Amino acid sequence: MRLASLFALILALAAAPASAGPRFDAINASGTLRIGLTGDYAPFSKLDPETGAYEGLDVDLARSLATALGLKPVFVPTSWPTLSADLEAQKFDLAMGGISVTDKRKAVGLFSVPMLSDGKTPIARCDKADRFQTLAQIDQPNVRVIVNPGGTNEKFARANIHRATIILHPENVTIFEEIVAGRADVMMTDAIETRLQAKLHMELCAIHPDAPFDHADKAYFLTRDDALKTAVDKWLNGLKASGELKKQINHWVE
Repeated sequence: MRLASLFALILALAAAPASAGPRFDAINASGTLRIGLTGDYAPFSKLDPETGAYEGLDVDLARSLATALGLKPVFVPTSWPTLSADLEAQKFDLAMGGISVTDKRKAVGLFSVPMLSDGKTPIARCDKADRFQTLAQIDQPNVRVIVNPGGTNEKFARANIHRATIILHPENVTIFEEIVAGRADVMMTDAIETRLQAKLHMELCAIHPDAPFDHADKAYFLTRDDALKTAVDKWLNGLKASGELKKQINHWVE
């Protein structure tokens, strides 16, 4: 009977709703939701250097989330190399903007349920696209692979490129212009970005974006607080169920 009582207690605790965590309490008390954005990854987030304003898919969704939580959104600049350290230092409450789920990031914070699944695929000048269909074709001594530092694009390139030249380009906003100008041959990035950039640059072609080299979930990177995760997951699942998330993605990509 004692074992049965203990088992019943465990089941009751597991079924109990999560109480507000200390970070979520502080967020609610402040009246603001601080969202970290790199501002350099369209269609998710883009910073206008002249006005200081952000726009993009996750900028609109960040405002939606803040409204759902009864909070005011405040956008905080971050970067791919400092993303995890900035979250750990509590410079913001969560980060948005096309963040891939990785084990290294899981060691620092929590992730929401996925917003979409994507993968790395090449983008190159259309007149060279036939040369870069496979990793074997890309990883050749005469090929220049360009990549932005500090994120999963660089990680993927370092893991798969051993013979080609890797060029680090610090500005993700202008990196595709390097390919257009012929100063680099190819970039491997998320398929959703290749689709958009191919629309923005008539010289560029997304190479098999429907069949990327790998697959990874994109989600929102949260400070460690179970109540905050529960609230974000509830909001995001609601957007999925209503079709609003798909509508927003199509608006920013198609």
